Amino acid sequence: MAKFGKWIGGGLGWAVGGPIGALLGYALGSVIDKTVDIKDDGFAGRPYQTTPNDFGASLLVLVAAVMKADGKVLKSELEYIKRFFNKQFGSERTKQHLLVLRELLKKDIPLQDVCIQIKTYTRYPARLQLMHLLFGVAAVDGEVHPSELEVIKQIASYLGIRQADYSSIKAMFLKEVDGDYKILEINKNATNEEVKKAYRKMAVKYHPDKVSHMGDEYKDAAKQKFQKMKDAYENIKKQRGMK
Repeated sequence: MAKFGKWIGGGLGWAVGGPIGALLGYALGSVIDKTVDIKDDGFAGRPYQTTPNDFGASLLVLVAAVMKADGKVLKSELEYIKRFFNKQFGSERTKQHLLVLRELLKKDIPLQDVCIQIKTYTRYPARLQLMHLLFGVAAVDGEVHPSELEVIKQIASYLGIRQADYSSIKAMFLKEVDGDYKILEINKNATNEEVKKAYRKMAVKYHPDKVSHMGDEYKDAAKQKFQKMKDAYENIKKQRGMK
């Protein structure tokens, strides 16, 4: 589990227990007795282990809240999460996480309490990356259901995400009027110089190198957000005939 701690770059330190600990305790208890080896479910002779500072397992709580928001769990959503965790942890550990996720999907999640715990122990850049992941889960089937959007909006509020940042990330996944401008956090009436200035500001804010100290996993995930920001700028330049 230390690998996901590296992904966040040491910016975490969960308090022992708390709402996340209670939820994981429920899920883990439903999945496996830690003293028993289960090979058929992908544990490959290793009992599932987690600790209070395990961000990887804790992340599943918010993912579960978004996935169950529209009353259905799609295969495409599970595949999206599987690919993401495979990249972070490897296939064996991912199988264990998915078993925990399936149990969390059956549980009512105290969203505000969970988010307060995450906000307390997580740096703001990590919370922005979390929002990007949650939108990715919701949008993987080609659309974001209104109930999913409402849950993500609540999560953003509880996590203390600034409105401009929320609107920017949202516009990366939902087709909106003037969406490219929203991604750059400016309006359509901005001058060419203001557009360039906004791009430079966002490039610094989202550049993967800025979070390189958090580990390669975090840096790779940040590249997706940076590319969408860059694409928005190129679209605006093309529309305006800017050089």
